Amino acid sequence: MPLPVSTVRIVGHGMTKLGKLGRPATELMQELDGLIAVPSLSDPHFMEAHNLATQVGLLPRPAVRVRTIDTGGAGPVSGLLEAVRMVKDERCQAVAVVAGDAVSSLNTEELAVVNMEEKTGWNALDRQAARHPLALTRTPRTLEEVLNSRKIAPATNLLECARRADGGAAIIVANSAFMDEHLGHDAVSSPDGVVGERLGPMGATGGIVAAARAAFSEAQLLPGDIDWFGLYDCYPVCFIRALEACGVAPKGSAGEWVEQMYERTKHPTNFQPDEFPVNTHGGLLAFGAPWEVPAMYNIIEACEQLSQTAGARQLRNVRRALVYGNGGIFSHSAVAILAKPVD
Repeated sequence: MPLPVSTVRIVGHGMTKLGKLGRPATELMQELDGLIAVPSLSDPHFMEAHNLATQVGLLPRPAVRVRTIDTGGAGPVSGLLEAVRMVKDERCQAVAVVAGDAVSSLNTEELAVVNMEEKTGWNALDRQAARHPLALTRTPRTLEEVLNSRKIAPATNLLECARRADGGAAIIVANSAFMDEHLGHDAVSSPDGVVGERLGPMGATGGIVAAARAAFSEAQLLPGDIDWFGLYDCYPVCFIRALEACGVAPKGSAGEWVEQMYERTKHPTNFQPDEFPVNTHGGLLAFGAPWEVPAMYNIIEACEQLSQTAGARQLRNVRRALVYGNGGIFSHSAVAILAKPVD
């Protein structure tokens, strides 16, 4: 019989610092441990997970399962969902999900994207990022600075783009036997009903709506039951779409909701973190975005909020968290709901 969902937990997580590290992505990932790997843009390898597992000594050990998950920016959340399935259905003891990339160390011609300024970010999330010790954005930008920054597309300015960076991160998902043997009761968080994954045509945004609906249905929860949201926000339009799809803001009102959050965060003495329970680490727009890694930061921030270890970013009474990753041009959406372990 498959293990109950409640016995599958994220028992560890970690990340490298962000920035221009000048090291290949494979080396960044070697600092972590992995059985599921999200492919690297800057340092790709055939069968990425097998390559990494061989380098770190997981292969050729017998009975080791390694898989490459290539769903773009949704990869870390897709990897989390696959890790849960491997623990429940394939009797794995512990599965690590690893993502790392070094896009900041590529030159602009290699990457064919804008070379971002050192302090870019989106104003409403800049103040969130400023409370995280590893975030790239340290100085919040004003709305005027964002709107007046250089236009790089008909509807997009430079400061509305995710921040390019090098970095790596990993999580470890384990079953109850592994936890009892190695960790006792110190696990971080437990998937509560896990998940929704949906494919959508390139350019469509219905995938996030379907994935969120599936996750809520699977977990038998409503948006009002979620205390913290980690949403993929490579551009403001993606963030706004996710806010509405996941029930943070009613359809058609997410832009106004973000403006209200911006106005509130301009007055930190009167602002409480619980008023803005979204991307408390800053998201792609302000924390940093090593290509396919950022959704892993959403997962890690969810774990820290759930375990009450988020420091200055900590919200009160976080029991459940939703994480979302998007791959391609809205071509793949993955949503997972996590919850505190039940004592």
